Amino acid sequence: MAKRSSLSIRIVEGKNLPAKDITGSSDPYCIVKVDNEPIIRTATVWKTLCPFWGEEYQVHLPPTFHAVAFYVMDEDALSRDDVIGKVCLTRDTLASHPKGFSGWAHLMEVDPDEEVQGEIHLRLEVLPGARARRLRCSVLEARDLAPKDRNGASDPFVRVRYKGRTQETSIVKKSCYPRWNETFEFELEEGATEALCVEAWDWDLVSRNDFLGKVVIDVQRLWAAQQEEGWFRLQPDQSKSRQHVKGNLGSLQLEVRLRDETVLPSSCYQPLVQLLCHEVKLGVQGPGQLIPLIEETTSTECRQDVATNLLKLFLGQGLAKDFLDLLFQLELSRTSEANTLFRSNSLASKSMESFLKVAGMRYLHGVLGPIINKVFEEKKYVELDPSKVEVKDVGCSGLHRPQTEAEVLEQSAQTLRAHLGALLSALCRSVRACPAVVRATFRQLFRRVRERFPGAQHENVPFIAVTSFLCLRFFSPAIMSPKLFHLRERHADARTSRTLLLLAKAVQNVGNMDTPASRAKEAWMEPLQPTVRQGVAQLKDFITKLVDIEEKDELDLQRTLSLQAPPVKEGPLFIHRTKGKGPLMSSSFKKLYFSLTTEVLSFAKTPSSKKSALIKLANVRAAEKVEEKSFGSSNVMQVIYTDDAGRPQTAYLQCKCVNELNQWLSALRKVSINNTGLLGSYHPGVFRGDKWSCCHQREKTGRGCDKTRSRVTLQEWNDPLDHDLEAQLIYRHLLSVEAMLWEKHQELSGGAEASTVPASPGKAPEDSLAQLLRVLRDLHEAHSSSPASSPTSEPNCLLQLQT
Repeated sequence: MAKRSSLSIRIVEGKNLPAKDITGSSDPYCIVKVDNEPIIRTATVWKTLCPFWGEEYQVHLPPTFHAVAFYVMDEDALSRDDVIGKVCLTRDTLASHPKGFSGWAHLMEVDPDEEVQGEIHLRLEVLPGARARRLRCSVLEARDLAPKDRNGASDPFVRVRYKGRTQETSIVKKSCYPRWNETFEFELEEGATEALCVEAWDWDLVSRNDFLGKVVIDVQRLWAAQQEEGWFRLQPDQSKSRQHVKGNLGSLQLEVRLRDETVLPSSCYQPLVQLLCHEVKLGVQGPGQLIPLIEETTSTECRQDVATNLLKLFLGQGLAKDFLDLLFQLELSRTSEANTLFRSNSLASKSMESFLKVAGMRYLHGVLGPIINKVFEEKKYVELDPSKVEVKDVGCSGLHRPQTEAEVLEQSAQTLRAHLGALLSALCRSVRACPAVVRATFRQLFRRVRERFPGAQHENVPFIAVTSFLCLRFFSPAIMSPKLFHLRERHADARTSRTLLLLAKAVQNVGNMDTPASRAKEAWMEPLQPTVRQGVAQLKDFITKLVDIEEKDELDLQRTLSLQAPPVKEGPLFIHRTKGKGPLMSSSFKKLYFSLTTEVLSFAKTPSSKKSALIKLANVRAAEKVEEKSFGSSNVMQVIYTDDAGRPQTAYLQCKCVNELNQWLSALRKVSINNTGLLGSYHPGVFRGDKWSCCHQREKTGRGCDKTRSRVTLQEWNDPLDHDLEAQLIYRHLLSVEAMLWEKHQELSGGAEASTVPASPGKAPEDSLAQLLRVLRDLHEAHSSSPASSPTSEPNCLLQLQT
């Protein structure tokens, strides 16, 4: 069993930010740090004091993290980016909001004395003495200290203070991972109440020393324990009475939710998984009532999460198509009007949305990617609404005269017709590229809808049912917000956003089969009607071919695809592997195209070149960041692995930005999570000459000076399925609605007493609910007896040991 923590983060928008540029504006973006480790960078929103981001992330973390901080920055092209302010949420704050923290938070000033990070390794002892007891403090080492100097490091020393006496360690030059192994002693009087203070400082020759953090030790507690040793988290200096001025730095709207889960062994979830799978296999023909009951008891606010968890569970069991088919039939059975089909936020609609994102995202990128890239590259002014045309934004024509409104509208229509035509052509050519499970699911949907609405007047209804998901809930949202679907790294500017919005509207009109209702909404879209009408015919032909797949063909296609290891992540990186004793410069990196699968990390000169294997994934021991000072470059990671002879090797790879760095680290950690021999520590520097650049150790194969972060990952659409976690999340949801399930059980059993579950499973139709209640009881008991479920307590002054 394991305890897992995850943060769901949505950075919505900012308002009333201060102007940092001479133009009276700013170029804001956000950096998200967990325990001072940057894990997310939003896109920059240019020239605004009220930026909108709308970016969502999910981060998986070890349960021992302490705080998450949001820094709002102003991007500068020529100088270092300015810090506008920050919002910090501690783990305790998030834990006190079970439904998550949501709302506006004032940005606070960033105080250098509070920007501390890292941990210090201390051994504390109370020893007998001739006249009085002695307090011995051994300062052993520190790790991950804040870099305070321009060289990307610090010159740290430690100051130990007790009862007016101060002693200091030696200074370790150019290191954020210093080792001292120095011991200090103080006389200790019985009943003494004064605390022992251990402070870390960065030594500076000219200016004042920089504060790196401190640990305050409760001597009375130490007296009782006699000895303490471990890693203690450095804390900020809060002795200064500094007033944070609220409001003048602006505000940030956030949605942050912490979720802690104790995941039991797989065997504990088997009864729940088997019961749900049995229900799906029975379908609407059998006595199963659990899936509609789950939908009935699920509130609107958590329906998306439940739908995603169920979909991933059944996808892992090979029953995604059957699960969705069951939902299709349930929704069709309660729908009387064809024009309202799949228009609500039902479990079927939400599950299908999740299904397309999990199973069809690569397909979406293949079809939409080139069109979206072209829109971004052209940056043309496009507008069809006469009331919004701004001629001055267009410039002059070849005759050096301002264009008329009619000319703007005509050029805009031509541009949109070209984009829409290219998109529809790409879609029509993509039948074979569509994943087999997606094709099979759409075939079932098409068949079920045609059976439910067989008349000639409903000829288009099966096509609209398919396009309601493919176009309206998948392609159109991706066109409007390409960054949220990983199609672009940055948000579109205002001009490109308008082009994308109009293109998405046109795709919706095609998806609606050009109904009179869709045309009546915005009459100014009329110039696109010829292309829309032609697109309807193209789309119907595409869907006809898409759903024309027999079971045998589907299985053959799935087998063919299963033989190919699909890439988990791919893209250009710079590689450098250390050789010799010379200095390592950023210019020694070579650009190559990398591809990561579940089996190997390989590279090639170009995306189409023949790939050469670099690392077998089974040989990976760690994937971690590298100190910036090591190569004089940021965003460098290292992959520690063993070669075929079992010798340790390290590959250094440089990414272009912090987001790409964390995405590659996350992908490498996920595919190697079950490897044997994963490292618990590593060196964040490089071995240069005869020592490590980080901690100055001279033993190349010695123990690392920092802890690895193999459990810090970002959730992505192509993540490997985690069956146990999905089962645990479904169990937690069912537990939250257990009271409603009991009421339903009592109702179905004719008013029988609902305080106990039947002793054994029966054969009656309602017994599936009785079995579910028994499974929930057994899982609850398993959690109650699980050691991981018991809450951990942290001392107030003596900080928790970090292992």
